[in-house]
Amino acid sequence: MNGVLPDSEIRHLIEAGVIAAEPRITPEQIQPASLDLRLGNTAYRLRASFLAGKGRRIADRLEDLRMHQMDLTEGAVLERGCVYLVPLMERLRLPEGLTAVANAKSSTGRLDLLTRLVTDDGTEFDRLPEGYDGPLYAEICPRSFSVLVRPGMRLNQLRLRRGQAILSDTELHALNTREPLMGGEALIDQGLGFSVDLRPESGDLVGYRARPHSGVIDLDRIGEYPAAEFWDELRTSDGRLILDPGAFYILVSRESVAIPADYAAEMAPYLAMVGEFRVHYAGFFDPGFGIGSSGAGARGVLEVRCHEAPFVLEHGQVVGRLVYERMAARPRQLYGSGISSNYQGQGLKLAKQFR
Repeated sequence: MNGVLPDSEIRHLIEAGVIAAEPRITPEQIQPASLDLRLGNTAYRLRASFLAGKGRRIADRLEDLRMHQMDLTEGAVLERGCVYLVPLMERLRLPEGLTAVANAKSSTGRLDLLTRLVTDDGTEFDRLPEGYDGPLYAEICPRSFSVLVRPGMRLNQLRLRRGQAILSDTELHALNTREPLMGGEALIDQGLGFSVDLRPESGDLVGYRARPHSGVIDLDRIGEYPAAEFWDELRTSDGRLILDPGAFYILVSRESVAIPADYAAEMAPYLAMVGEFRVHYAGFFDPGFGIGSSGAGARGVLEVRCHEAPFVLEHGQVVGRLVYERMAARPRQLYGSGISSNYQGQGLKLAKQFR
């Protein structure tokens, strides 16, 4: 069946050698609808971001673009504002009929840690065509905070698709009738629309803005860092917020959303005409998100960067959409049920490294 491959099929592909790795892939890497990818032992500081280009290899391009090589074995700092390339432990040999797409993991996006997959012969970030046979690389650009990384850390994840998986608006209307996807009336237009919450039910805290010139964050240290040392709290009494160009914000959607067990979803930027800002850097939702044991839905955290000019956001303004995809089969495990799920039932929440 066409769709996003579930955990059981990912395991079969690993056993068949379609997905290979050294050292071997661990069970913890396999998510309901994706595979976590691991950093290797080396990082290259680059002069600039790049794509290999048709018929060209990453290794050949590195000769011209790398500034120096770093050993990650004992941990190394990736500095804010710099671009790095890290060979991953995994490699792919995609058969005919299978494509792959990657995105940053939730905590990666919430740290403003721009992480994209690049490959040999690549003309796009995060996209792998059927028949790709080769190594995988992560391009990493810390935007707000310098970070300490080590081999084996998982900053991005890979989904595999067979055929067409995206639901049309007609199919999405039908799904929402069978299994309501959000509280209240659903705005369906090229996906499920969502808006920003700037009038919380209690208090006046609406989000956070990254503080410049903060310290280094060790990505392995969970709940370690005081949020106030890295983030300014944002409060408003009138349901409005002015975004500063270049600043990075953590906000939250007004609506709670749910991803049924036979579907996955990706947060896509809304049409550019609504404003000069981007509302996500990660934004993949596993089957079962917002359902799990709570069954109450969960709000989407918005990773927002404003471009070009200051922009006024107002409560209830539509800022993005969820694009739903069908699964090729139901996963054996769902998000928030039997696996570690840091953001199930979430509201406004920073990355897991902060307290």
